Amino acid sequence: QVRVVESGGGSVQFGGSLRLSCAASGFAFEFYDMVWYRQAPGKQRELIAEVTSGHTTNYARSVKGRFTISRDNTKNMVLLQMNSLKPEDTAIYYCNAVKSRSRDQIWELTPWGPGTQVTVSS
Repeated sequence: QVRVVESGGGSVQFGGSLRLSCAASGFAFEFYDMVWYRQAPGKQRELIAEVTSGHTTNYARSVKGRFTISRDNTKNMVLLQMNSLKPEDTAIYYCNAVKSRSRDQIWELTPWGPGTQVTVSS
């Protein structure tokens, strides 16, 4: 069964740190680009970070310099280290694999996991 499960969220104060984990199963993990999204209340899901199968990383402007994405192909896991957290980072965080993409869109491989809640207080 193709799936991802996120974990590691929690409540922190402004300036704090969290490390999110994403456990993937049911597909050839090492060959897929992996992405993290987040969805804040009342807003659309936002792509924030990507690590390609070749370990190249890309970030949204909103998190660049504060968040670091990495992958461990031996464990089929993607990590998101989040530092200098701000209240606007409050959201549910989701990971997924990239099935295909165009210039403007990504199509995800797996059903969406449960996500993990991150809450940052000021």
